[in-house]
Amino acid sequence: MKPARTRLPRPRTRLPRPRTRLPRPRTRLPRPRTPHLVEPSRFAPGDVLSEAVAGMLRRPGRSALTALGTVLGVGAFVAVLGLTATASSRIDARFDLLTATEVTVEDIARERDEFAGPGFPADADARIGRLGGVTDAGVLWTVRLAPGTTVRAAPVGDGADGEPVDVVAASPGALRAAVPRLAQGRLYDEFASSTAQPVAVLGASVAARLGITTLETRPAVFIGDEPFVVAGIVDDVRRRADVLMSVTVPRTTAERLWGPPESGAATMLVATETGAARQIAAEAPVALRPDHPEYLRAVPPPDPRTLRAGVTGDLDRLFLLLAAVCLVIGAVGIAHTTLVAVLERTGEIGLRRALGARSRHIAVQFLAESGVLGGVGGLVGAATGVCAVVGVALFRHWTPVLHPATVAAAPAIGLATGLLAGLYPAVRAARTEPAEALRH
Repeated sequence: MKPARTRLPRPRTRLPRPRTRLPRPRTRLPRPRTPHLVEPSRFAPGDVLSEAVAGMLRRPGRSALTALGTVLGVGAFVAVLGLTATASSRIDARFDLLTATEVTVEDIARERDEFAGPGFPADADARIGRLGGVTDAGVLWTVRLAPGTTVRAAPVGDGADGEPVDVVAASPGALRAAVPRLAQGRLYDEFASSTAQPVAVLGASVAARLGITTLETRPAVFIGDEPFVVAGIVDDVRRRADVLMSVTVPRTTAERLWGPPESGAATMLVATETGAARQIAAEAPVALRPDHPEYLRAVPPPDPRTLRAGVTGDLDRLFLLLAAVCLVIGAVGIAHTTLVAVLERTGEIGLRRALGARSRHIAVQFLAESGVLGGVGGLVGAATGVCAVVGVALFRHWTPVLHPATVAAAPAIGLATGLLAGLYPAVRAARTEPAEALRH
């Protein structure tokens, strides 16, 4: 047999076709640009400030008069707040000395019970005097005289130039608690009160109306037909100013002649040591009427913050309104001056625009000038206000009080006033066309 033939496979190798592609040219020519004839304007902050100062110093007299309104407004603002703070500190001191040591006890027995008698017992002064912290205390009321009863310096006559005069019944403690200042004589004492002596203390105005100028002749006054020896003349009191316009007699004498006071007519004046007033106000009704403490109402001293606000509120509003008016006047002056400067420097504006300055650069320049005027006015006004506060305090022997925030805010207020005032002139200058400006 013949051997089988083995066939080898033919090689089928195919060479790859060359696929080389050249990249497409993507070169783009730059677009033609219009060349700048002038470099764009750049206005640095230092340039703005130097231009503003130069514009202000160009006419120093006008600039000074323009800033005067801002000086007055800011100075009034600082002075008002400084003097208010100084006066408030003085009010606090006087509150501690007088108001904080005063308690008033009122008789409200008739409000509680229609048939209740007088709320104050006969030994009311002694009961309150035993409380710790009480310096002086006493009951007083205005005496209800019969119709036609007058006060005279002679047994006959119309009495006090025909005008009625109040008669106040007060125990010696109440008279001392009023802190009177005697022009002549002395106050009646506990002996005169306990024995119901016919003595009286006159206010200076009542003594002048009655023609009593000296106590060397031992004058007397007649309340109706009852004679009273004048023990002293009071020309000032620190509490109960009605004592200056009345005739004050002992409580026991008034009860002997005209009877006890009606329910609700009497009050008790209590002078205490510093810090004891509110405690005394809480204890007084129980000490006076342990059986019916609700018949009495003790009025403690008011809150010092409320007192300060009530005293200084109206004054603050008045002077702050004055300061606002001065600031408005200053703003109008700055706006007028800046607007005049825009009109005078129209040619300069056109030249700057032609050299490449933009509208915003012109606006910033004039706005900076008005801001510098306002800022300088604010600084000078703040210094003026501080000097005014210190001067008044030294003259009155007070301690000057100034809040740092007030002094720090004053120049900012002046700067804001100047910027607001220069806003319209700056916008008008920025809208000026170069060609129209160069015609000037």
